[in-house]
Amino acid sequence: MNLKSRIFNKWRVAAGNKVTLAKNVRMKKCTITIKGQGNHLHIAEHSILRGVNLEIVGENCLLEIGSSSILGHDCYLSVKERDTKLILGSQVNLSRNVRILCADGHDIVKDKVRINIAQDIKIGNKVWLADSAVVLKGVTIGNDAIVGIQAVVTQDVPAGCIAAGNPARLVKEGVSNRWEHSW
Repeated sequence: MNLKSRIFNKWRVAAGNKVTLAKNVRMKKCTITIKGQGNHLHIAEHSILRGVNLEIVGENCLLEIGSSSILGHDCYLSVKERDTKLILGSQVNLSRNVRILCADGHDIVKDKVRINIAQDIKIGNKVWLADSAVVLKGVTIGNDAIVGIQAVVTQDVPAGCIAAGNPARLVKEGVSNRWEHSW
């Protein structure tokens, strides 16, 4: 981790966890919190994060951001509990205020048994999540998918589809997301 990364970002990483930043990762005004043991944050090359909050709280969790991804201001990515994974593919674009949550943050109990266990989230390559979109636990979003403004994604979105609404539903199929970095 270089000096600039430590100065312009707030890092709270407990001992026993791992952070990997590849070449040419740019971060500014980000907050990174990692609590627990055996957790791993990996940010691949050429990714840009501005004003993002990354949180891992648990045991053996993984938060991975693929190469050439851009995460906009006030995005919040949260991985909690045990053995949970949040994986973003390459060239993913998260607009402002996007929320991606692998857990509910509270218990729901039925017949004395907790029923809302954390689940993995996988977001494919060249996916665009528009302003204030929310992706909840257990969701997979395929390559080239687009999620509309303020959509709440509770079910999988296939590759090459557009999902919008609350709850999100498919509104178009067979699209290609041609978004690329403009270095």
